Amino acid sequence: MNEAISETVRQFLMTCRIDNGREFRLADHDPDRKPEIDLSRQEITDYLTERTACLSDLQQRLYSSQSYGLLCVFQAMDTGGKDGTIRHVMSGVNPQGVQVRAFKQPGPEAIHHDFLWRVSLSLPQRGEIGIFNRSHYEEVLITRVHPHLLDKSGIPEELRGKPFWKNRLRDIRHFESYLGRQGIVIRKFFLHISKEEQRKRLLARLDDPTKHWKFSVDDIKERQYWNAYQRAYEKAIIGTARTAAPWFVIPANNKPMARLLVKEAIIETLEEINPQLPALNEEQKAALDEGRAALEDRSDTPQ
Repeated sequence: MNEAISETVRQFLMTCRIDNGREFRLADHDPDRKPEIDLSRQEITDYLTERTACLSDLQQRLYSSQSYGLLCVFQAMDTGGKDGTIRHVMSGVNPQGVQVRAFKQPGPEAIHHDFLWRVSLSLPQRGEIGIFNRSHYEEVLITRVHPHLLDKSGIPEELRGKPFWKNRLRDIRHFESYLGRQGIVIRKFFLHISKEEQRKRLLARLDDPTKHWKFSVDDIKERQYWNAYQRAYEKAIIGTARTAAPWFVIPANNKPMARLLVKEAIIETLEEINPQLPALNEEQKAALDEGRAALEDRSDTPQ
């Protein structure tokens, strides 16, 4: 049964994957859409747990091979489920080979550097899985919706003309192509929710005292810019979706299903990389034999 689930999920993922943005329209992607499999919430949880073992094995091979790295970028509207998805998808994986970076508003140092500076400092090494909770894409999303934020950066006014956003998307595209040539495989996930689903989740935060710390009045204010954000996301995906660095537009109104889809996409990517455990040379094999002989010799064992 689980093989059938995996196959159905992967076929569905193909409809979420955007390799070429030229014909992409966000309106064509329903945030309520899901694979044609009838699974309860518990069955999804059980399947995610089972797939954790597969992800853990692949991550261990990636870490030991030190050849490729994997960068997973997560973007979403507020309440889109980035934190929970990252937490559930990566649970059970050796933290030694995983790094998670959250990018909030740039600080006083970052604001005066180029917009890719701080993400460049946080890239995964070969052998690692890097997780970006928000990313360099904030600079073509929130900054595009609120262009006055550029005032803090000190970018000269004459450089902010009509081609500005097109040039930024081109810079991101070239940056990601460069990373690919260095062995960093990139997968980008947009957790796509509806405006109504966001409203429900914000109300749920207000109803749950343990989640009040997550609530911000700014989340309510930003809802008036919903359509502007949707256009900004669409333009970002159109401008940067490439076969080597695709976007996955994940229907995320259903949190458990969104997590299942993301986990399967990461597993599939690691299977494509196909990292191998390093082969031992003769000297290393001899050292293993020597170590075994020493351990099997009980002459130095206290009686």
